Amino acid sequence: MSAIPRPASTVVLMDPESRVYMTKRPESMKFMGGFYVFPGGAVEQGDEMVDCEFFSGELNHACSHAFYMAAARELFEEVGILLCQNADGSSVLLDEGTVMEYRRLLTDGEISFLHMLKKEGLQFDFGKLAYFGQIITPKMSPIRFDTRFFLAKLPEGQSPKSDVYEISDSLWISPEDALAAGETGKISLAPPTIHTLKTIINYLQGQPLIMPEFKLSDYKPVF
Repeated sequence: MSAIPRPASTVVLMDPESRVYMTKRPESMKFMGGFYVFPGGAVEQGDEMVDCEFFSGELNHACSHAFYMAAARELFEEVGILLCQNADGSSVLLDEGTVMEYRRLLTDGEISFLHMLKKEGLQFDFGKLAYFGQIITPKMSPIRFDTRFFLAKLPEGQSPKSDVYEISDSLWISPEDALAAGETGKISLAPPTIHTLKTIINYLQGQPLIMPEFKLSDYKPVF
């Protein structure tokens, strides 16, 4: 009997030079240890909560708001990038100490992302995350995820600072160079990550931001 896929979100963070931010999972991790991935993680119960006062923008109704919340929360938890604005629409830059404390509280499950928004008087703009596809881990895997993928532009004035406990290395790299590094064995890439990189390359070449259907048979085994 196959495992039930757990809902999850992944964020491709892109800078003004069209480079993407990739993080390396520690070798000690049981799931995809040593692989380079994009920030992301499972949808949590707190991500289901919504309060219209603290949200703005349009979401893609192909997936629920919880996936958007999980994407924004995980991006903030893992690399410190906050896709929010003040209530008047102006940019927000929290001081480093405040950012680190909120990241700790979120990681430890002591607060929800919505709780942080309320405390700081911030709004999360759904429009800062562009939904572009879904991949469900194949049935033969003992650990499965139903993952929704989003593209986000690096907010002006912010720079990623990776969580040293969840991430052993990180880099800005062009999607083309990332694929090349994976092909030569310089970095380890799993099929879903390769598929995502190819989608982003197509988008940068002028095609719609839509992920083609993922077929594991199109990729070489990596485990």
